[in-house]
Amino acid sequence: MSGIFDRLKQLFDHGHARDVGELMSDARFADLDRTADAAVLIAVTERANPTVLLTQRPRTMRDHPGQVAFPGGKLDDGEDAVEAALREAWEELAIPREHVRLIGTTDRYQTGTGFDITPVLATVPHDLPIRPDPREVESWFECPLDKLMDASQWERNEVFWKGAMREYLEMDHEGYRIWGVTAAICWNLSRRIAWLDRHDG
Repeated sequence: MSGIFDRLKQLFDHGHARDVGELMSDARFADLDRTADAAVLIAVTERANPTVLLTQRPRTMRDHPGQVAFPGGKLDDGEDAVEAALREAWEELAIPREHVRLIGTTDRYQTGTGFDITPVLATVPHDLPIRPDPREVESWFECPLDKLMDASQWERNEVFWKGAMREYLEMDHEGYRIWGVTAAICWNLSRRIAWLDRHDG
């Protein structure tokens, strides 16, 4: 299914060479006293109808407990975003880095909890054996890329947070609530790659 990689790469390069307008960010809510660089891997499966690998974080975790997330975490000393995303994908889901086909880094996302996240887009084989680490992953699942890239699938909500109204997106996928940072990263990526605008299938 190398066609998925080629198509994503073409759309990615085209989208990052143009202005797509305002993207979602929580920068105005960021806690500047607690800031850390982080990276996540947006792993798209190479199948006819590609999916994206997502995890649900254990409810015992300090940051974003119980939330749906991409594999990822803080950068270690000396790492760049790509190295961190690949390491975290291996630690969380046992995805070997040699099976990850990198497309590129997309728009950084500043969270209200003080993380500066660089999303790394890549493809992985559709039949990759996944072995989640229970210390970091409560469960994992796949969501169709078509669904994540479709603006009509997202519900817009607002909440009063840190003294101001904060807009956020959410969707339900087979009982999983995808929202917050993960939803915003998906939304921003959809603006960049315009996946559904050039869908042949």
